[in-house]
Amino acid sequence: TREEGRGEVQEIIDICDFAVGLSRQLYGLTIASARRDHRLTEQWHPLGPVGVITAFNFPTAVWAWNTMLALVCGDTVIWKPSEKTPLCALACQAIVARVAQELAAPPALASLVAGAADVGEALASHRGVPLVSTTGSVRMGRAVAQTVAARLGRTLLELGGNNGAIVTPTAGLELTLRAIVFAAVGTCGQRCTTIRRVIAHVRIYDELVKRLTTAYDRIAAQCIGNPLDAGTLVGPLIDQAAFTAMQHALDTVRQQGGSVW
Repeated sequence: TREEGRGEVQEIIDICDFAVGLSRQLYGLTIASARRDHRLTEQWHPLGPVGVITAFNFPTAVWAWNTMLALVCGDTVIWKPSEKTPLCALACQAIVARVAQELAAPPALASLVAGAADVGEALASHRGVPLVSTTGSVRMGRAVAQTVAARLGRTLLELGGNNGAIVTPTAGLELTLRAIVFAAVGTCGQRCTTIRRVIAHVRIYDELVKRLTTAYDRIAAQCIGNPLDAGTLVGPLIDQAAFTAMQHALDTVRQQGGSVW
């Protein structure tokens, strides 16, 4: 939705501020040595080009998390965005290119390679990229990890989960309600931090279900629609494949004795 998009832009701003501060705090350890008149010093050095592969659901924030920290550590970045969100990537790359020009920095400080899965595979298999950070499905992460490990490279993996909320009898139900609903319906449920299950204590189960049902009824009646409209909390799924996967999940719920309303 529009508000989620604005929030993502703010995340870019925040991580830039954080990275600038961190640039003065790249500390190393000083360690006593067993040898007389010696001491051991730990010093960090740039790793080299960092490959960043991002998903459609956070088309710019994840890139910023990786890129800004890599840059202050002296590393260059090669970004492969999701093929579903190329315009966001081009916009961010244009901003970085403009800033680099203003600072007389090398233009290849941050690079962009657009394309489908084959481009990501090429990035993951390239020996000139010592670290690949990727965000996406477990299936994709497993493939990237195996490819990079085969050449003894390093990976950072942020992959899909199956998150559950555990609600105890002492939980504040109003805060719990807001947290569950936001985590379940935000980004139309299309993110790695989405809550898929609620595990509630028997003492508060009925009350929690009642509140969740009321909240979902209100969202269904008022807050589903065009993601660019004010007041919309739930926009569309990203594509036909996502729709098919959701229908499969609903069918699985029914087959396991659950109710869908």
